[in-house]
Amino acid sequence: MKNNVMLAGVGGQGLVLMTKILSQTAFSDGFDVKTNDVVGLSQRGGMVYGNVRFGQKIYSPNIPIGQGDVLLALEPLEGLRWSYMVRKGGVIIINTDQIYPTMVQQEKEKYPVEQIEDLKNSYRFVQVDGKGEAKKLGKTQVVNTIMLGVLSKYLSLSQESWLEAIKGSVKLNTIELNIRAFQIGQTLGD
Repeated sequence: MKNNVMLAGVGGQGLVLMTKILSQTAFSDGFDVKTNDVVGLSQRGGMVYGNVRFGQKIYSPNIPIGQGDVLLALEPLEGLRWSYMVRKGGVIIINTDQIYPTMVQQEKEKYPVEQIEDLKNSYRFVQVDGKGEAKKLGKTQVVNTIMLGVLSKYLSLSQESWLEAIKGSVKLNTIELNIRAFQIGQTLGD
């Protein structure tokens, strides 16, 4: 069994933390894990992405084109941008909160709403209002933990390992909130 998971978003959304939690969860469940994060433009709000591959033996963190099992996008445009990495019939999980790139902000381009919706035709498409759910908890910073909760429904990793990875990765005073956010995420999507 191999699992190829891609995480995508824009700078400042906590992608590196998400990669850490996912990889620690898989490692705790006894899998060989390889990861990478590309965060070069993160300080300017640019795209960031990471790969997490786990299974009995993994040789590279890089997911071959069209062989991703799951793409978790913290922003819809990033889901569209990286959809080519997911196998047909694979899962694309998208946080619906749109962060407009510069060209859209300057009204030189339109945000690709229709193209994002068209992903439903080729993939198992899951949309979640992670930011809205985080606001209900009173802390928008837990969007990524909510989205990890959604992701957990599509991976065969133990609940115990997920919770331990979260506890070991977030600030002590936010553990309870992050656990609650993760559990809420597990109730969202399809």
